[in-house]
Amino acid sequence: MDRVEEYRHIIERILEAHHRIPYSHGEIESKLIVDRDRNNFMIVVVGWDGKRRVHGCVVHVEIINDKIWIQRDGIEDGITNELVAAGIPKDKIVLAFHAPNVRQYTGYAIA
Repeated sequence: MDRVEEYRHIIERILEAHHRIPYSHGEIESKLIVDRDRNNFMIVVVGWDGKRRVHGCVVHVEIINDKIWIQRDGIEDGITNELVAAGIPKDKIVLAFHAPNVRQYTGYAIA
């Protein structure tokens, strides 16, 4: 299995587990969106919490140039530790939600 295919598999497995966790309140549905052709992976939530509409991106991960770019990470404990535990080296993970000048201090890839 090549590196990108391995990354796809790991990302999908992690996001699938988070996607299956039900919300404890409201009528909120989690949707796992996978675009393997473009290497985009997302969890979005849709529904109602009482009278409040809920719709938004929880997590968005992309594979760009053989690195995993975390564009948005709204998972409670973050997805980065799970990626590292699954065998992804920190120098292959970009915390894209941090400004480029801050990334050098994160312990992860700069770009």
